[in-house]
Amino acid sequence: MIALLLALWPLFALIVAGYLLRRAGFPNEAFWPGAERLNYFVLFPALLLSNLASAPLDNPALPRLALAVVLGLGLLWLALLLARRLFAWPAARFGAIAQGILRFNTYLGLATLGSLYGPDGLALAALMLALMIPIVNAMSVWALLAEHGASARSLLLPMLKNPLILACLAGAAINLSGLGLPGGSERLLALLAAASLPLGLLCVGAALQPRQLHGEVPALGWNCALRLLAVPALAYGVARLLALPAMESTVLVLFFALPTAPTAYVLTRQLGGDSQLMAGIITLQTLLAALSLPLVLVLL
Repeated sequence: MIALLLALWPLFALIVAGYLLRRAGFPNEAFWPGAERLNYFVLFPALLLSNLASAPLDNPALPRLALAVVLGLGLLWLALLLARRLFAWPAARFGAIAQGILRFNTYLGLATLGSLYGPDGLALAALMLALMIPIVNAMSVWALLAEHGASARSLLLPMLKNPLILACLAGAAINLSGLGLPGGSERLLALLAAASLPLGLLCVGAALQPRQLHGEVPALGWNCALRLLAVPALAYGVARLLALPAMESTVLVLFFALPTAPTAYVLTRQLGGDSQLMAGIITLQTLLAALSLPLVLVLL
């Protein structure tokens, strides 16, 4: 337990630092949107590409891990569709609720796995993300456009423009080709990747909006309870069902236990969803994850 807390507290300290720095106006308000864009379009794709390019594709547990991801996300999606029909949520509300259940804070997940398992954990997580990111993005866009009849084009276009998906595809292609990263490019990507997770966690803190927590208290409460406790319990059940090894089980459960992604707010606002509810969900889940993540990992 002590070792786990020692691994996790620096990550949440960076989130708190990001929140305090932005509220103090340091360095200035224009810095944070630029930092988010730099991380999203350059640094974080470099991290995914470099890890996928060297990831061990001969891991015998990978097919079962991929099946576990698809099965877990599929069960969550079916439950969300049933709930939408039962409660007659409009697309604006359903999109925010669905993203609160489905999406995950990739920065926090990779930083946690890096602290717990080092490069082996990061490589395994990158392989899983190559599958999870496109599926979750497609579900999120469909949820927000459900009332407007989401077309194949409206689902595929955001994915084709997504730098994280493109980085996953490029990393997988390099890995499968056997060419590796030539001419010092591996070192370049490693330098870019090293800046990604600390900056990402600072940006997560800077994006928190505590003022959005006063409204929709019941919806915020049950959404957080489902995402942070029930969803990882489901992932654990799937891992046991498929007899995943210990590290693969931890990676799966961890990514299903993470708070939702801060980028969900941007997507919700762009597609006309309930951005106030989404901001509240992001903020409360991130704050509560400081308690729930150690609990989930200790139970594992």
